[in-house]
Amino acid sequence: MFFVRPPFFIKKIFPSLICNFSRKYKKIYLTFDDGVNEKTTPFILENLKKFDVKASFFLIAENVLKYPSLFEEIKKQGHQIGNHTFDHLDAWKTSNYIFIKNIEKANKILKTKLFRPPYGRLKPSQIKLLSKKNYKIFYWDVLSGDYSNKLTKFKVLENVINYTKNGSIIVFHDNLKAEKNLKFVLPKVLKFFKEKKFLFGTLK
Repeated sequence: MFFVRPPFFIKKIFPSLICNFSRKYKKIYLTFDDGVNEKTTPFILENLKKFDVKASFFLIAENVLKYPSLFEEIKKQGHQIGNHTFDHLDAWKTSNYIFIKNIEKANKILKTKLFRPPYGRLKPSQIKLLSKKNYKIFYWDVLSGDYSNKLTKFKVLENVINYTKNGSIIVFHDNLKAEKNLKFVLPKVLKFFKEKKFLFGTLK
């Protein structure tokens, strides 16, 4: 089952989770999970630069070790770095000790207190532990679905265009599964929201 928006009760049960920013301002936040990748990261950076947009990258530290020059390029271009664990660990299948240790291992490389869990999965106890360690936990309110082979590129574009509003945090993926959809959708999303006079921000 695919949900563009997270279940409404998530924010109510866990108020520390950040799903969106103020609806008062015409500003949105592009985020990219799972990078870095030699095929998709350069494409993303090229398009962000073309439209003069800054974004936030939730990176897998293991991938950063494979492509350190791409990691440096993301930072050089002024984009925000977030932690997406060392090796895309599933929190629901992992003990708290191992999960937190994995995040801290990643953080030695990524050096950031912004965090997004793989698959959007976290146990309540893990949320508490991460908050105590001063991590800001980011979810989203628009999941593009670019990684899904069940969604056409047109449906992915429709998801983003139709559900995005002031303050939205939008999720794309910087990986091979998303490559086909991403290369069709991302330039069109950037063009559409630029023409609508939206500002683009990075997570803080």
